[in-house]
Amino acid sequence: MMILAGDIGATHSRVAAFRAEGNKFPLVVEKIYDSKDYRGLAEIAGNFIRSEGIPAQSACFAVAGPVRSGRSKISNLPWTIDSQELAGQLHLQSVALINDLEAYAYGIDSLASRDFVTLHAGGEDAEGNMAVISAGTGLGEAGLLWDGIRQHPFACEGGHADFAPRNELQIELLKYLLGRFKTVSYERILAGPGIKNVYDFLRDTKRSDEPDWLREQMNSAKDPAALISQLALEKKTPICEQTMSLFVSVYGAEAGNCALKFMSLGGMFIGGSIAAKNIPFMQRPEFLEAFFDKGRMRSLLEDIPVKVVLNDDAGLLGAARYACIQKAFGAARWA
Repeated sequence: MMILAGDIGATHSRVAAFRAEGNKFPLVVEKIYDSKDYRGLAEIAGNFIRSEGIPAQSACFAVAGPVRSGRSKISNLPWTIDSQELAGQLHLQSVALINDLEAYAYGIDSLASRDFVTLHAGGEDAEGNMAVISAGTGLGEAGLLWDGIRQHPFACEGGHADFAPRNELQIELLKYLLGRFKTVSYERILAGPGIKNVYDFLRDTKRSDEPDWLREQMNSAKDPAALISQLALEKKTPICEQTMSLFVSVYGAEAGNCALKFMSLGGMFIGGSIAAKNIPFMQRPEFLEAFFDKGRMRSLLEDIPVKVVLNDDAGLLGAARYACIQKAFGAARWA
């Protein structure tokens, strides 16, 4: 059976065809599209089907936003996607929509040990719920409910919860961001644009100097966050290193919050390109210390395995896996 799967984000939309072989999903073909160059998902998926000649009958698309009754308004794009309309437009028997982090959670079970970097091993007999947090264009979170036999992923919108500062520096960061935004969620910090927000805070409050050469590069940079993280890894300038240090500390704190709320004793997984491309910063003490620093709950958090996911295809694999599961069990979310 051929499965059409997509991981639809505000920046890029990845569409792929997989061949379903039991619990394995060999990739047949994959293409990446710049989301903002298209009017909607139907245009992207239709382009893929026509250009690749994929004989798929069903599809599942993971979308960056909440999904309600088969419909989703993409959080950072002017798109509204309806699964029934999409099935008709693509001439497919069935189309499912799920949240992108829910798909990511489904994909965890399809990954190999080489797809992870362990930040903390946790307890020897770690078992129970799991959770995923992923910083990219936005901040996504999802849980996996353990029933004693298997995990059941579910979506949430925890990335939009209010940012809670942990020290004087972060209090000042919150005050600074409140001057820019009506509300300050964790996504205002833990995302690509959030890295630039942290950088601007350090620069504008004179906590760190911005050299003239860096100002010129920042003004012309297509992706300021990528430039900041690259210069931080290369130790080219203190302001970039301080930006990533503060970013990683907030990331660890919110990962710990997520672990507590989902009681993820089975593991905490850190997804997204930012973590995967900044492993040296994720391995520094700031992340885990903020993760553990929950007062009386510290010992519980120290028992939780913490891993960074390296495989960019986790969301696509999860969408394909979900498609097979729902096809087998005929879930109501199918069009």
